[in-house]
Amino acid sequence: MDKSLPNRAIEWQDQQLILLDQRLLPGTVEFLFIDSVSGTFDAIKDMVVRGAPAIGVTAAYGVVLSALTHSQLDKDKAKQQIEIDIAKLNKARPTAVNLTWALQRMQKCLREQKNNTIASLEKEAVAIHQEDIAANQSMGELGATYINEQSTVMTHCNAGALATGGYGTALGVIRSAFAQGKLQKVFANETRPWFQGSRLTSWELEQEQIPVTLICDFAAASALRAHHVDWIIVGADRVAANGDVANKIGTYSLAILAKHMGKKFMVVAPTSTIDLNSVHGNDIEIEERGHSEVTQVGEKVMAAEGATVWNPVFDVTPADLVDVLITERGAVEKPTAFKIAQLFNKKDV
Repeated sequence: MDKSLPNRAIEWQDQQLILLDQRLLPGTVEFLFIDSVSGTFDAIKDMVVRGAPAIGVTAAYGVVLSALTHSQLDKDKAKQQIEIDIAKLNKARPTAVNLTWALQRMQKCLREQKNNTIASLEKEAVAIHQEDIAANQSMGELGATYINEQSTVMTHCNAGALATGGYGTALGVIRSAFAQGKLQKVFANETRPWFQGSRLTSWELEQEQIPVTLICDFAAASALRAHHVDWIIVGADRVAANGDVANKIGTYSLAILAKHMGKKFMVVAPTSTIDLNSVHGNDIEIEERGHSEVTQVGEKVMAAEGATVWNPVFDVTPADLVDVLITERGAVEKPTAFKIAQLFNKKDV
């Protein structure tokens, strides 16, 4: 890689947002240089960047770009325009709560500043980014304590460095466990229809020489049985106050399989992904995307003309199927509303 290019999927350099275009991986490594709110909005909506924590970090930098764009306006007018841009960014994707969380944090910073708005917003966005990386590393170490020696694990979608500020949530646990010599093998589900598992997760693991075996989504049950998988480890786009988990479509099926087959099911997500305003999973808005993502692979049409399509991006796994929720504040075994409330009553770590 060109040394002038960033080492992470999200970078902030010289007041410009640089994003690795994840739509092109693994065949092409290409970075987009973004200098506007509209560019940030499109990058989130069109899945240049994806994964709940990464979406939040990207949106935070988008607010800084808004401030830079409106820097020539009167202070009060500039703030009004930034507020408008924050509202626009918040509509980019509906399910990942980190988007709203990061924007609310940036909005609070904006409203509290009397001077040096750009510098203050930039400092806050960088803090959000760095805090996410630190949280991922903490979760990786904590989650790895649940993994026994010589284990085999399975993961779904991509919850690695590409989906976060860096290091990863579910893949952060896998990275940490591998570094401790605990893992024999990782099974990665392909994750239709965007193939995040085959395109992104397998690419990330290969980059670090972590043994990965790619499987079709519906080979999961056979792999769990034939290869003695110990843990299924996933990330989350939103966790409700009672512990219900919204994650990539197919996660619910895996949790049911784990329960039926006596396997363990781990969710790894920072507390910024926990939405206390969503009492349970039914309160979470599930994003639906276009039919062509299902009927086509690239430009090739794979379905009969006229076939109708239902394309939910996420599903909700009930809390009673989750063995442990790993956060940067601690582990919540068999999560419930009471246990999650206790987690938030802890002092900040």
